[in-house]
Amino acid sequence: MDEKAMARAITRIAHEIIERNKGVENLLLLGVRRRGVPLANRLREAILRIEGAEVEVGVIDITLYRDDLSTAHAEPAVEASSLPCVTGKTVVLVDDVLFTGRTVRAALDAIVDKGRPSSIQLAVLIDRGHRELPIRADFVGKNVPTSRRELIAVEVMEYDGCNQVLILEQN
Repeated sequence: MDEKAMARAITRIAHEIIERNKGVENLLLLGVRRRGVPLANRLREAILRIEGAEVEVGVIDITLYRDDLSTAHAEPAVEASSLPCVTGKTVVLVDDVLFTGRTVRAALDAIVDKGRPSSIQLAVLIDRGHRELPIRADFVGKNVPTSRRELIAVEVMEYDGCNQVLILEQN
């Protein structure tokens, strides 16, 4: 995907979020650190353009909720979360790529540790398949069937200096 395709996908997802939730009342966009955060902010901007309403955005770091921490050789680097109150809210969890589902599972654990949302929905820019857990996205920018040897690289201006999605071969 190039920058224009990414922007179109974000706009479409914003429309879908508004339609599914019959507006944006009580809505919270929650970006999974790292690249889910700029995508959540772009969704907020798109919703503002479409609906004329501000939507709260939070940041969630799932590092300590990962199920592979025991196999890590180094100390995990935990970054600050900016997690607003989730109780009673419709939370839209935003991430760049949905692959095995393990990041989403960790994010769900982190969210329910902070409160009880009325519902949690998942928005991803790319769904590449290969699920290990029974998780599916409610809003998908693009389905990209991949082999397990391929990697999806979502590059965003905030971290990478450009906006694009690449399919890379693992060595």
